[in-house]
Amino acid sequence: MNKPELLSPAGDIERLKYAFEYGADAVYLGAEEYGMRAAPKNFTLEQLKEAVDIANSLGKKVYLTLNTVPTNEEVDRMPRFIRKVAETGVHAVIVADLGVLSMVKENAPDMEIHLSTQAGVVNYVTANAAYKLGAKRVVLARELSFEDIITIRKNTPADLDIECFVHGAMCMSFSGRCLLSHYLTGRDANRGECAQPCRWQWQLTEKTRPGMTYDIGENEGGTYIMNANDLCMAPYVDMLVQAGISSLKIEGRAKSFYYVASVTAAYRKALDSYFEKPDKWLCPIWTLEELTKTSHRRYSTGFYFGPENATQTTDTSSYVREWDLLAVVEKWENGVAYCTQRGKLEQGDTVEILQPGAQTVSVTPAWLKNSEGEEITSTPHSKMEFTMDCPRQVPPMSIIRRKAKD
Repeated sequence: MNKPELLSPAGDIERLKYAFEYGADAVYLGAEEYGMRAAPKNFTLEQLKEAVDIANSLGKKVYLTLNTVPTNEEVDRMPRFIRKVAETGVHAVIVADLGVLSMVKENAPDMEIHLSTQAGVVNYVTANAAYKLGAKRVVLARELSFEDIITIRKNTPADLDIECFVHGAMCMSFSGRCLLSHYLTGRDANRGECAQPCRWQWQLTEKTRPGMTYDIGENEGGTYIMNANDLCMAPYVDMLVQAGISSLKIEGRAKSFYYVASVTAAYRKALDSYFEKPDKWLCPIWTLEELTKTSHRRYSTGFYFGPENATQTTDTSSYVREWDLLAVVEKWENGVAYCTQRGKLEQGDTVEILQPGAQTVSVTPAWLKNSEGEEITSTPHSKMEFTMDCPRQVPPMSIIRRKAKD
């Protein structure tokens, strides 16, 4: 069995660095045009080149999303953009539109092409057609079961990569093809501007009774009839590998560097532990606990075990948030951690430190000091620099957090 790639999201350079530091083999990201996430900062061409240089120095990869549905005006500009992208050395582009695929082949003939989940690949005939058109990889539709994936793997060329989402937010529509946001708000989901109306709390109205609303009756908390659970397949990494999946994809280009680091670390641990003892593997308890320490909706296994076993909707629009991000470590010297604030830490708090490539450690700092070396009782200012007592040596880019207070 080949070890699958672990593929993480990167909304900016900071998140890219944390993804690599915490174990990603590759990242996917968007440029300022043609990507399916308009909300994140995204990358200029200069930043894309910087990202590629960082990846190359680490022996890792960067994939660029070109997966919107472009307009006539946009396709006129696209060939020049593709040529400029190719100059950055990006390792692959992710496309959903056949016209974009053909433009990539014409304007960057050496570029690796991945067919996006937005293309809706649900069978091996379509996967083989994509391969013949020049795709090196297909990102399968999220509505497929293990049985479907295994069938596609058995009936496609061995050198066609198969990528599947294994963690993160799920879209209620088929493979992300949704018109609801555009219809209700004018923000087109197929152009990276989704307002996520599927997450809203809905009520019913009747034409002849204006101003009167009725709960549809899901439960006492309201009605969230289209609000999908988050996907979590960490307990089934063994089955993902055995199904022949080439790349395990984590959703979340709009999410924080902390989310990227924590979830990547959790799946890195699960994947590596499987290949250490494939015959006796159980998902590490640490992985399962770590996946509760970033904000998330109720977890489910999506469609992997068939539609009849899919628990797809959650009855609240809020996230589960049980831990607070407090700071990141810039360096450690002689028992002192030099940190940048990301949340309010108070003297006497017992904190947990998530480390790249290592187990978490608990510390109760005896003191806190500001950047002038003056003792303080808390860190109330955004991104303030401070030091804290830390007897345990921890590497740069470690993340300090605390169990959320009531």
